[in-house]
Amino acid sequence: MRLITHLRHVDLAVPDHARQLEFYRDTWGLKPEHTDSGLTFLAAEGSPEQYVVRLRQAADKRIDLIAFGAASAADVDTLAARLATEGVRLVSEPSTLQTPGGGYGFRFFDNEGRTVEVSSDVAVRRHRTIEEGESVPVRLSHVVINSADPEGTRAFYEKHLSFALSDTLMHPRMGEMMWFMRVNAWHHSMAIARCPHPSLHHASFELRGLDEYMRGTGRVLRAGVEKIWGPGRHLAGNNTFSYFLDPSGNTMEYTTELEKLDEDSWHPHLYDFSDPAVSDQWGTANAMNEFVAQRSFNDPDKGLFQAPPV
Repeated sequence: MRLITHLRHVDLAVPDHARQLEFYRDTWGLKPEHTDSGLTFLAAEGSPEQYVVRLRQAADKRIDLIAFGAASAADVDTLAARLATEGVRLVSEPSTLQTPGGGYGFRFFDNEGRTVEVSSDVAVRRHRTIEEGESVPVRLSHVVINSADPEGTRAFYEKHLSFALSDTLMHPRMGEMMWFMRVNAWHHSMAIARCPHPSLHHASFELRGLDEYMRGTGRVLRAGVEKIWGPGRHLAGNNTFSYFLDPSGNTMEYTTELEKLDEDSWHPHLYDFSDPAVSDQWGTANAMNEFVAQRSFNDPDKGLFQAPPV
């Protein structure tokens, strides 16, 4: 039984908090809602989540945690008990959260040592409808993680958290390379990419529509931010993509029109991404090559099996 309902936020430790904050606020279009010394919670204007990105000043770049929602405190307790019984290492027992919006949740390490949080009853943020032409993120769409053991990571999230496989990308020479995983009708809330080391592959932000997505892509380009790949439209998920590097070298994506599935009738595809139409249906993006792929390998995550500060 699936007890996770949706993706809430991704928390990043960064060595240059002030520069990162300037990027996410002034260029990327997120809104700082709560700021302390070296700690900022950034919201998406169209999202009911208290925040979609947390930035924390730290010596080493890492994923602090990936947070998911649950429908009720009872579901949080049930999931925590299930994970403990199945031998998953809990970082904290279910309790009241001390982060903005409060709520009730717990944290655990996944198979490679990433910290994951599941919570319920977080206060709904006052948000608004994004207007036509507004090129700011509506919500956090998905997070993609690099894994040195992607088959094991997929199995962990399927077994313990009831994630479902939507589609897989493969290459004739390299084999299966990326797995798109869902927790609701969205094609993917998380994806797992094969990589020499665990790290963040990218975080993706949904914009209002195609026009807003293109306006946002152009705004970030005009700001002089390095574009890695795009604009284009993927086949898996049918979503648009423009990938950029933030000041710390994390890959961030603008997207829109991510596919919603009928979960009862969906059958996963195995797509060959050596076919250019799989990577980009439009044919407008630069070619997916080794240079593009390596930029999203990111630096090895130095925070594995180390719980971040609350």
